Amino acid sequence: MGNQDLEKGFQEILDGNKNWMEFVANDTTGRFEQLAKGQNPEVLWIGCADSRVPANELTGKKPGQVFVHRNIANLCVHSDMSMLSVLDYAVNVLKVKHIILAGHYACGGVAAAISSKQHGIIDNWLCHIKDVYRLHQKELDAIEDQESKTDRLVELNVKEQVFNLCTTSIVQSAWKNGQDLAIHGMVINIGTGELIDLNLTQANNENLDKVFQYQ
Repeated sequence: MGNQDLEKGFQEILDGNKNWMEFVANDTTGRFEQLAKGQNPEVLWIGCADSRVPANELTGKKPGQVFVHRNIANLCVHSDMSMLSVLDYAVNVLKVKHIILAGHYACGGVAAAISSKQHGIIDNWLCHIKDVYRLHQKELDAIEDQESKTDRLVELNVKEQVFNLCTTSIVQSAWKNGQDLAIHGMVINIGTGELIDLNLTQANNENLDKVFQYQ
């Protein structure tokens, strides 16, 4: 890509912003004036960084209604201070009522994790997905079709990340204090736009083994 292509791409971004500014200026609902004063979302979305899975569009929500954290393959790692900081702010300051942990089929990060190829520094991050594979290896090894295996691992990864969220001190403390907070595990079908509920919803720690329950 030459300098002219780079300049053209950047100019398209600036032009797009001008179009957005015009839209905001012509809005008569007053919602953008309200948004300028602060946010009050009820939903925290933790999803993949993939450009095809935007949270607001998928949920039909407007600006200001969804607080978002995204990373490769929608992981919730207990030592990830970025994720924990977003989670803490969402739960303890914004007082969100729902956390959606959303994976998506045909996830490149999940596919890369089981490809046995080296991809660079991201391999260290993908080890967390390999751990999920290890936990469910018998089931996954029985699936011969690679695409089907990847999509099943996407679902299992969502399940494990929901569990990881439930075991954070942040979520545990919110539940202990009687805060209304539900965690949902979902997967996106990019081809249809469907957001599929995997029936993993947790609203307290009663389903966790005692070793994970804070008193």
